Amino acid sequence: MIGSTAAAWRRRRSGTNRSAEHGFTLVEMLVVISIIGLIMALVGPRVLNYLSESKTKAAKIQIESFGSALDLLFLDSGRYPTGAEGLTALVKPPGNVANWNGPYLKGGTVPADPWGHPYVYRAPGQHGAYDILSYGADGQEGGTGTAGDITSWTR
Repeated sequence: MIGSTAAAWRRRRSGTNRSAEHGFTLVEMLVVISIIGLIMALVGPRVLNYLSESKTKAAKIQIESFGSALDLLFLDSGRYPTGAEGLTALVKPPGNVANWNGPYLKGGTVPADPWGHPYVYRAPGQHGAYDILSYGADGQEGGTGTAGDITSWTR
């Protein structure tokens, strides 16, 4: 009997200790939250910078794709679309083009730039037979960084 009383006493004693060890203290939680906050402060700006750079790169790739499609249209019809016909001539035949073998872009529509703005097409261009540009994140001519213009004449 003495052994059973000692075992019961040990169970009771270990149970009270176990219940006191449940969960985390407020200090432990604040330390963890502080560490997570520091990590986000260091990593967050880099991630956002990569996202903005990727939109700029996507716009450059789309402009190069438009250039290739315009060159194919030129080979078929002997001319580039006028400024009034615009990039729509790559997906729908203009009325006065004899040998249009398009659509020259997949999907049947001219995509907007990565910021949702339409691309600007000028023909004749100031830098070549045509100019294609995106005004960047702000949608206005000029600017720097992500708000800078992405053009067909700069690489």
